[in-house]
Amino acid sequence: MASRQTRLRVISLYKELHRLGRDYPDPSYNFHGKLRGLFEKNKDLKDEAEIEKAIKLGEYIRNETLALYSLRKYRHLKRMYPAVSPTDPFP
Repeated sequence: MASRQTRLRVISLYKELHRLGRDYPDPSYNFHGKLRGLFEKNKDLKDEAEIEKAIKLGEYIRNETLALYSLRKYRHLKRMYPAVSPTDPFP
């Protein structure tokens, strides 16, 4: 049986991923549906090592999603400001 601390980690990870999914750039991807499916698939895990492996996968997905958002924000800012040309007298 999973410990209370592990259970709280999983719930916290799910909530964080759910919040991140609100801003997912591709609405046709169905982020929340896939997220729920992954968590429901692993709800019956009993082995601590398997649970830890699933948590690590969730943390990896969280980090990759955050990186995707950072890249999206960077690209948006890059488009908003024109590039400075070397012939421009006022950079």
